[in-house]
Amino acid sequence: MSDARVVLRSLAVRDFRNLARLDLNFPAAGVVVIGDNGQGKSNLLEAIYYLHLLRSVRGARDVDVVRFSAPGFHVAARAEGSVEREVSAGFERQTRKKRVKLGGAEPQRLSDALGALPCVLFSPADVELVAGAPTARRRYLDILLALSSRKYLGALQRYRHALAQRNAALRDAMRSPAPGANQRIEIWEAPLAQHGATLWLERVMWAEQAAPRFAAMCAAIGEQTSAALRYATSLEPASRGLDDVVAAIATGLAQRRDLDVRRGITHTGPHRDDLALMLGGRELRAFGSAGQQRTGAIALRLLEGETLRERLGVAPILLLDDPFAELDVRRSAKILELLAEQSMGQTVLTVPRESDIPPALTELSHWHIADGVVRTS
Repeated sequence: MSDARVVLRSLAVRDFRNLARLDLNFPAAGVVVIGDNGQGKSNLLEAIYYLHLLRSVRGARDVDVVRFSAPGFHVAARAEGSVEREVSAGFERQTRKKRVKLGGAEPQRLSDALGALPCVLFSPADVELVAGAPTARRRYLDILLALSSRKYLGALQRYRHALAQRNAALRDAMRSPAPGANQRIEIWEAPLAQHGATLWLERVMWAEQAAPRFAAMCAAIGEQTSAALRYATSLEPASRGLDDVVAAIATGLAQRRDLDVRRGITHTGPHRDDLALMLGGRELRAFGSAGQQRTGAIALRLLEGETLRERLGVAPILLLDDPFAELDVRRSAKILELLAEQSMGQTVLTVPRESDIPPALTELSHWHIADGVVRTS
């Protein structure tokens, strides 16, 4: 495996949440950012991650990320090891327009800039990946696979468009049945089946490859009960061939069309699937303790970093948002050992106190943040 890694060299932030103006130069190894809650630690990590996802990792609208009373926000970075050395993104409150640049030029499509600054963000909120609804796990899969596979990204965009159009036609038919309603529904089933098959196959293959690593990671972190991961789907194609998967989705759409019309929503396709996480043969979401769910969530993030490294050929930046909170010293050390096995990338760690820094990361430069202002010395 290559030792190449993404290194964030500089970051400029303007009016992003409570960060009014930051101009930072990062050491190659990374930094620890220390500060009380509410001072902007998580906002700094969110600003960096924005250049990976091109939207808020917390699900906020762009307009809600703009600092109070400011006309817009802007985030720019210079990095080494990624495809693009310079990437920037900005949003204007008045026009509601987002502008992205790669190497100083605007890409033809916004999606061309996705993943320009590869990162993995570890956060206590990640427990929702395990304890939350299937939507959270589908979003995890979609982000991971879309940012590491252009084929998946294209299929996901087209699938979502077709799904939105079919659901709109279903709602129209539910409210006021009219001649030709079925035809307006059926017209979207071929693209749903075609693009859905691409999503389904990539998800299934990733889950099968990731399952043994997930179990091994949970055990290495300290979980004594055997863990398992599988892709949970009701689809049963005749084979893993693309044509058979397309046919299976198309058949399911046709068979459930009447039900879909009654309820105004599409019930067949990968948007209904889940990533099942098990512990000792029982669902981790329902039966796992808080600590076991945290272990499962961290294992998923470790898998994300491993997948990005394998597919992109570089180790992503590690953004650690006080990830060891509520974990004992032994488990924290095990997690850092696993990251080291992956040839840990540049690390940006946030903690409330210096005493919260794990021993393995104490050599990183120490910065302090208060009221959105970072002191680097």
